[in-house]
Amino acid sequence: MKLFHLIKSFRSDEDGAVTVDWVVLTAAIVGLGIATLAVISGGVEDLSGDISNQLAVSQIKTTF
Repeated sequence: MKLFHLIKSFRSDEDGAVTVDWVVLTAAIVGLGIATLAVISGGVEDLSGDISNQLAVSQIKTTF
């Protein structure tokens, strides 16, 4: 009798389900962050190259 009660309570226990929900949610957020980084990194590299080139060709006048 106790074994059947133990099995029923184990099947109806939802504490593990909440943990799985949090793990899936965290994995989705991390995946979204990695995808965003992959999309944005190319544009940032292009922009930093443009700024570097512009600074390299600019001159500062030291006389008035």
